[in-house]
Amino acid sequence: MTVRIGYAAGAFDLFHVGHLNILRHAKANCDILVAGVVSDEMLRAVKGVDPFVPTAERAEIVRGVRYVDHVYIETVPDKLDVWRQVGFTHFFKGDDWRGTDKGIHLEQEFAQVGVEVVYFPYTAHTSSSQLRRALEVVTAETLHDFSERTESA
Repeated sequence: MTVRIGYAAGAFDLFHVGHLNILRHAKANCDILVAGVVSDEMLRAVKGVDPFVPTAERAEIVRGVRYVDHVYIETVPDKLDVWRQVGFTHFFKGDDWRGTDKGIHLEQEFAQVGVEVVYFPYTAHTSSSQLRRALEVVTAETLHDFSERTESA
């Protein structure tokens, strides 16, 4: 019997239930789960985002999730390069990628090397982007309130 090695990648910044869900679903569909944690540098280069939590801490959080067998720090944008280093047989992604240009391209690339792309339900009500926006609003309001207090003092 072939060992199913799964790979689920993400920033895992501001860890939330959507992250937990994808890792839980992924582990239920493979024998060994490798969680890819996208490095700070890759997040800046590819998404133009500065993470709130540094790479090493995000990796430690993900490593502590019981569904995760191994953590791999992603430092390159090409998932085929990651596959060459990790050797997974299944690539897990949220179903918000299904049918998109990026998702179709990923499926085609991985089909050439025998990797199956498996989609899981995307947790729409919670996302890091939503949390990031909320934190930015709260931070801006707090800074505004602080500057008003210090100006009037």
